[in-house]
Amino acid sequence: MTTDKSAQPRVLIFDTTLRDGEQSPGATMTHAEKLEIAQMLDEMGVDIIEAGFPIASEGDFAAVSEIAKRSQNSVICGLARANYKDIDRCWEAVKHAAKPRIHTFIGTSPLHRAIPNLTMDEMAERIHDTVTHARNLCDNVQWSAMDATRTEHDYLCRVVEIAIKAGATTINVPDTVGYTAPRESADLIRMLLERVPGADGVIFSTHCHNDLGMATANSLAAVEAGARQVECTINGLGERAGNAALEEVVMALKVRNDIMPYRTGIDTTKILNLSRRVSTVSGFAVQFNKAIVGKNAFLHESGIHQDGVLKNVETFEIMRPEDIGLFAKNIAMGKHSGRAALRAKLKELGFELADNQLNDVFVRFKALADRKKEVYDDDLVALMQDQGTSEAHDTLQVKRLRVVCGTEGPQEAELTLSIDGVDHAIDATGDGPVDAAFNAVKMLYPHGARLQLYQVHAVTEGTDAQATVSVRIEEEGRIATGQSADTDTVVASVKAYVNALNRLIERRKKSNPGDDTKSVNYRDAS
Repeated sequence: MTTDKSAQPRVLIFDTTLRDGEQSPGATMTHAEKLEIAQMLDEMGVDIIEAGFPIASEGDFAAVSEIAKRSQNSVICGLARANYKDIDRCWEAVKHAAKPRIHTFIGTSPLHRAIPNLTMDEMAERIHDTVTHARNLCDNVQWSAMDATRTEHDYLCRVVEIAIKAGATTINVPDTVGYTAPRESADLIRMLLERVPGADGVIFSTHCHNDLGMATANSLAAVEAGARQVECTINGLGERAGNAALEEVVMALKVRNDIMPYRTGIDTTKILNLSRRVSTVSGFAVQFNKAIVGKNAFLHESGIHQDGVLKNVETFEIMRPEDIGLFAKNIAMGKHSGRAALRAKLKELGFELADNQLNDVFVRFKALADRKKEVYDDDLVALMQDQGTSEAHDTLQVKRLRVVCGTEGPQEAELTLSIDGVDHAIDATGDGPVDAAFNAVKMLYPHGARLQLYQVHAVTEGTDAQATVSVRIEEEGRIATGQSADTDTVVASVKAYVNALNRLIERRKKSNPGDDTKSVNYRDAS
């Protein structure tokens, strides 16, 4: 007998990749990247998108405002602290949305109450006043008791009741520091539903961090106890150990619907492409054994496993790869493949291209096919992710790179770098070809940025595999990431480094509009 899922309780998916996820050190996204991710979330069926923290910066305000204007289906939410200034700024950003929401919060645990030095009564009054103010601006208001899992139960019940009476329509009970466990998470939601007057008239939400590795389990336990909104991020991106991962929560509810009879509105076939895109723009690679979206999630190497899967895929797979947008047939394309085949393959991988975009990608595909014997699905994904990392208006562009390396050092790099449209060339040495090439970049474009992260991942197997390189740099508190892919690891490394520098230059310009990058004394050995 088939269960009618339409009759099952609906769990709202609240995605905070663009707010909490972006707070991960080094995960800062550009304005264009935020708009792109928001559109993908909207198309995937996310119910609420927390687009940012509008008062944090002009850039955050602009991104939230533009996302609000462009949203088609999702509620667009902005975050605000418990004060009128934050809330007013938040409303100014989200009011353009067809379905806006103000999300205001305050820390209610003893440790967090000590920060603003408020008594319980003073904090209760502030909650009443700020939620009332938000509700006067917007009829969709979410209130969060930050560090709720370490807040005294009596006081938590008191402030939740105040927030409800002041007009909050959603009450978030966050495990801000990843402290709770599944049973405790469920008990907390049940307690609030039973004890707080008016609790049956609002939606309770759960927001779990992964410090003890239990964010997904804690979120699902809260749902079983009565929470009807889960706050999560793509790939579990977030501060410290991250947040509950959207893909884990959604697929757990889908695969184990027999014991967790709840439904979401997520189109799960879009999960993998979104996961890959978030990984690219954030610079945070997805670990190979990551649940649902990791590279190894649907791979089998053990002979027993391979034999079982060949006879019956359900022997060792509890979900189909196609359910998340992964197509098992990894057919290689080559230099003889045409535009139609490339378009069809990219569409299968989740990329819809206009004719002019296809023409550009086709040229790059042919160049890659000339260097590789076979071009696999993952190579095409890397090709698409690498597209756009170098723009015509970028300050820096790699024109030519040649390195000399071997057992006898020092290694050398000959680099030609275009700076504001003018080519500059230099030779540099270093401890290895990558170090030499990075030194050459810094000699041609002197800067104070410190390299925080350098990661290399092989896209496919084989000695001709493309390398995807992620670089993170920091300068005076500004953090920028860059990524690039190439069959030559050194070339990919330099392009990723230059990509990160271009992002840093853009952020520097926005922070200091009068800053003229052309005033740098470039070194030229040509």
